[in-house]
Amino acid sequence: MKLNSAVAAAFLATGVYADDASKVDNAKASSSAGVQVPTFTPTTIKAPFLEQFTDDWELRWKPSHAKKDTKGQEEEWAYVGEWAVEEPYKFKGIEGDKGLVVKNPAAHHAISAKFPKKIDPKGKTLVVQYEVKLQKGLECGGAYLKLLRDTKALHQDEFSNATPYVIMFGPDKCGATNKVHFIFNHKNPKTGEYEEKHLMAAPQATISKTSELYTLIIQPNNTFTVKRGGESVRDGSFFDQFSPAVNPEKEIDDPDDKKPEDWVDESRIPDPEAKKPEDWDEDAPFEIVDEEATMPEDWLEEEPLTVPDPEAQKPEDWDDEEDGDWIPPTVPNPKCADASGCGPWTKPMKKNPDYKGKWTAPYIDNPAYKGVWAPRKIPNPNYFEDKNPANLEPIGAIGFELWTMQSDILFDNIYIGHSIEEAEKFANETFFKKVAIEKALEDAEKPKSNDKPKSPSDLKFLEDPVLYVKEKLDLFTTIAANDPIQAIKFVPEVPTAIGGFLVLVVSLIGIFTMGGSAPAAAKKAGTDAKEKVKEAKDKTAEAVSTGAENVKAEVSKRNTRSQS
Repeated sequence: MKLNSAVAAAFLATGVYADDASKVDNAKASSSAGVQVPTFTPTTIKAPFLEQFTDDWELRWKPSHAKKDTKGQEEEWAYVGEWAVEEPYKFKGIEGDKGLVVKNPAAHHAISAKFPKKIDPKGKTLVVQYEVKLQKGLECGGAYLKLLRDTKALHQDEFSNATPYVIMFGPDKCGATNKVHFIFNHKNPKTGEYEEKHLMAAPQATISKTSELYTLIIQPNNTFTVKRGGESVRDGSFFDQFSPAVNPEKEIDDPDDKKPEDWVDESRIPDPEAKKPEDWDEDAPFEIVDEEATMPEDWLEEEPLTVPDPEAQKPEDWDDEEDGDWIPPTVPNPKCADASGCGPWTKPMKKNPDYKGKWTAPYIDNPAYKGVWAPRKIPNPNYFEDKNPANLEPIGAIGFELWTMQSDILFDNIYIGHSIEEAEKFANETFFKKVAIEKALEDAEKPKSNDKPKSPSDLKFLEDPVLYVKEKLDLFTTIAANDPIQAIKFVPEVPTAIGGFLVLVVSLIGIFTMGGSAPAAAKKAGTDAKEKVKEAKDKTAEAVSTGAENVKAEVSKRNTRSQS
């Protein structure tokens, strides 16, 4: 693993990076796909909160500089992740359309925007809608938003994971976990405390480098709908689709009720009157020799199962004194392939008809059985009934509080309001206008079947640096597992890259340790190193012409030696 990492670093040290190449080639992709990319125009739709990240976005959005609440943990985390508003570099669907972008991988990010005035969902439809674009995919991290509770203590500078929120909605993925969260904080009318309610069987998030649209609709009749790409993927009621349940049980188990000591739980017991039959032989084996079996007529008793490989030859460089006596490798005896078998024949085993195993008494109904014990029920002292859980707390701001291993996650076209029709109209102007173009660009980037290289030798570094490095490393390590020398001859790019990388490292060490002015001895050493590298390149180039033809024979020879 360390070797592969070092070689990959050596290859990519030339300055050709896949991510940078994708940014430069986006315009080329648009041209080659024959796609006409429209120009961004701000919407005229109005809503309690609508964000397209236009030039005045910094008047609303403010990064947090708070520390993450890590109660019970020794480590402290600060929200050091950076944010930017910029156009996507991957599959741009609208020219000039900018979004809020997570800039740092493996970092905690937090940013928020206050609403012009608080949004009160009570008795109204609430629509939450926004776009997510995973420009580098998503292996582990969140891309969800939070609608923050409207309180006097709501300060953007101090926004963190501890800031009270009303709704958390959006995609989250790490390992096998892949879901679209819908969590709401419910206020207990008896205690005044808040408890998170998580949507059960949450739908999966779309993990794609094209834009995806996520929509949450909450109705005054206590129902909800989750949409992905404009299509409903989950709906239901607030009363039966969340965990813990919105309303607690009316009755609970009595914690003081204990099971009586003489209570019998076993419904069936071994028959105490049953006796083992006298002819029951517990020692009889499961299998016995089939005495009636006879050896097949074509069985070759005198033939061994394997024979020395007649095509194997003793390697020319084999030294009996150092390597020991050479023994050719063995192969399956070809004579055995057409016969029932080879070697000494023995009678097979068969199932013993007298086998009965260990005797146990049969089970009967337990006459003392009283049933499954359960504590008696009592009225739940903490019971309450909230008939309108969709009447959520007033919302004062929106925030993204995330940790992710992938950077360049882009958020755009946020709608928070009360009109389903206006949200759909907004999506038609933005998401549905760009997503078709993005998918066309994505399809154009996919390699055609006739464009795929037939072998690693057909690859070119500048066309796809990542694939080039991967394939060359795989080929080198496969051959090197049998013979490192032939690996160097057949895949000279790998050792050459390592050599160049080491020369670069040595040169840099020399510069930093000698203050930039190398003495004559150091200069001579540098010249000698360059000549040796050139000599190594010449030798490997010479070896390439014959290396491919010799690989098969050489690997066979080394396998033969290892078997001895």
